[in-house]
Amino acid sequence: MSVTTAPEATTTSDPPAFRWRWVALFVILIAEVMDLLDALVTTIAGPTIRADLGAPESTIQWLAAGYTLAMAVGLVTGGRLGDLYGRRRMFLIGTAGFVAASLLCALAQGETTLVTARVLQGLFGAVLLPQGFGLIKEMFPPRQVGSAFGFFGPIMGLSAVGGPILAGWLVDADLFGLGWRMIFLVNLPLGLLGLFGALRFLPESRSPGAPRLDLGGVGLISAAMFLLVFPIVQGRELGWPSWTFASMAVALALFGVFGWFEARRQRRGLDPLVVPTLFRKRAFTGGLVAGTAYFASMLGFSLTLSLYLQLGLHFSPLRTGLTTVPQAVGVIAGFGLSAVGGLAHKHGRAVLQGGIVVMALSVLGFVLTVHGTSTVTSWQLAPVLGLFGLGMGFAMAPFFDIILAGVSPEESGSASGALNAAQQFAGALGVATLGTLFFNRAAGGAGVTGAIETVLWAVAGLLALTFALTFLLPRVARSE
Repeated sequence: MSVTTAPEATTTSDPPAFRWRWVALFVILIAEVMDLLDALVTTIAGPTIRADLGAPESTIQWLAAGYTLAMAVGLVTGGRLGDLYGRRRMFLIGTAGFVAASLLCALAQGETTLVTARVLQGLFGAVLLPQGFGLIKEMFPPRQVGSAFGFFGPIMGLSAVGGPILAGWLVDADLFGLGWRMIFLVNLPLGLLGLFGALRFLPESRSPGAPRLDLGGVGLISAAMFLLVFPIVQGRELGWPSWTFASMAVALALFGVFGWFEARRQRRGLDPLVVPTLFRKRAFTGGLVAGTAYFASMLGFSLTLSLYLQLGLHFSPLRTGLTTVPQAVGVIAGFGLSAVGGLAHKHGRAVLQGGIVVMALSVLGFVLTVHGTSTVTSWQLAPVLGLFGLGMGFAMAPFFDIILAGVSPEESGSASGALNAAQQFAGALGVATLGTLFFNRAAGGAGVTGAIETVLWAVAGLLALTFALTFLLPRVARSE
């Protein structure tokens, strides 16, 4: 789930009676569950999907990267679409599109159709998800908003634990002979329930004076992201032709052009996609780079861990999902412990740095566990994965609040949107980079065990970079 700051909303209709507010919240949570499950399931099912379709190895990367890359592009404008055209309307459009894309995934007969459908899932998810936060602030009085948002934590935790298990079980169970296709078909009843609930219980709302869409900025940042990720994923299979390096160079240039375009747009009195003054703030730029390194390491590690378990240790999808449970439980525990006595709020940067150190130590423990052996068991991996998850929980708890502490209140909306997009883009970049590193090492004679060791050292390097950049951040989050 993306962490975002919802804009203040002004209703165009009376809010529902009190008793229906919690029903409406349940409808919003359905959307969160669909997104969380679909962000996780292909990590477990990827090797099976690739084998069934006879697809190249890069397909496994695109199943994850296509979704997160599209989400990164869409989240920048998804919230503004709700402000302009109505949050309930965009919620309905996003849900309907997400369900349709899920059905297309389930019916896909080739990797191109499947990856395209995953991209559509990401785009419609980016339209859907931001609306829930604005609607919650619209429906609930201020004293109950915190309680309403409090439901997201347990939902995230249950999805993190249950998602991989559900994906593995559905693939192994081969219900109705559908195999991996069931991981997408489960969205149909959830989505239809969400559509019915939205039509019946969600109020319509929008923000007066909402900023206009910056389509030029969207086009530039989308092109830059795609031109960077695409050659990283495809370059290995194509033998790294010269155009792959040219594409990455053009991508870096387009990021610069995007910054110039946004500054020019602001000077002309138009609404920029990202407020340019943010990049003159050390805390924000440092946090953006740190976040990119951090989330790239997390998502890349998750994919390559699944590849190692299934291709190297020959675990079934279900056993793979069960093996990752300690990591998910560790994340929940880390979040919970960081909240005790307001620990994350009082000692934000120290808690963040401590979490990163714990993650790095667990990575070193992982290297020692797998080095020189091909017979590692789930129980042997449980301690290091649990420790990795615990560090994740501690690090993520104060992360966004600490970065946003360095921006002014009028910039917080733009900063939050940029951080959410960067989080998703980092996931795509991590899947592309670490996935390519894994396949390259595995095919180059190191084997799957050697490949995962190389990836683990790369993850350790990204965590070290993240730790160094955290010193640019404020010590604590801004007080309310």
